[in-house]
Amino acid sequence: MWADRVSTAYRFDNEWHLRAPSDQVYAALADVERYELWWPQIREIHWIDADSGTVRVRSVLPYTLDLVLTRDAQDEAHGILRVLVAGDMQGWCAWQVTAEVTGTRAVFSQEVGVTSPMLGRAPFAIRPLLRGNHAHMMRSGERGLRRYLT
Repeated sequence: MWADRVSTAYRFDNEWHLRAPSDQVYAALADVERYELWWPQIREIHWIDADSGTVRVRSVLPYTLDLVLTRDAQDEAHGILRVLVAGDMQGWCAWQVTAEVTGTRAVFSQEVGVTSPMLGRAPFAIRPLLRGNHAHMMRSGERGLRRYLT
């Protein structure tokens, strides 16, 4: 797998189970402009055009990621949202939203390589910190989305 061969590459997979209808969850995840309202680590969002924008992200580590996200796929019928990522990281991230008996399952997948010179230094030493930072961000996002959807 690409993420295992390149020391500055990361693969993340997270699964959220939300007690809300799948169309409501999909709409919230598709509305990137409102992420700042419910996801504390999303610090700033600025649109470049209808399909792309800049995003500043900061979690536990004292480092702010500057990213450019560009819409790659948005298919509500199949519950798919996918963006290309550039900036301090390069790759993609995606949501797969599906209805469950008790609500909705939202699976977040991300495959990125670190392009920031600072984050690229000592990749084996920093890898556990970046993974922990990401895990904290995802837990916070899930809690925030739960509150936002109620």
